[in-house]
Amino acid sequence: QVQLVESGGGLVQAGGSLRLSCAASVNIFNIQTLSWHRQPPGKQRDWVASFPKSGAANYADSVKGRFTISRDNAKNTLYLQMNSLKPEDTAVYYCRLWDGDRGYWGQGTQVTVSS
Repeated sequence: QVQLVESGGGLVQAGGSLRLSCAASVNIFNIQTLSWHRQPPGKQRDWVASFPKSGAANYADSVKGRFTISRDNAKNTLYLQMNSLKPEDTAVYYCRLWDGDRGYWGQGTQVTVSS
């Protein structure tokens, strides 16, 4: 059973930074795709960034240049470094693992950016 546990969320002022972590219960070295998504209050869940097994990372236009996705295979952990945060980045952030057959979600971590 795959389990994903996010951490690192919190309250930060606009312009600040946070680093989110997503610890996986499985070896992520051969995982097809790891990604971050977010769900603002009252809105749908949207894709933020992906880190495929091969190829470059991809970002939503709204976070490009401010967020960086990375992975540490030795620690089975996915990260999201978020800089220059804006109030519109306020959301619950989820990590997702796609193993080629099905996707798994974490429980989410709240990020709140005050103006």
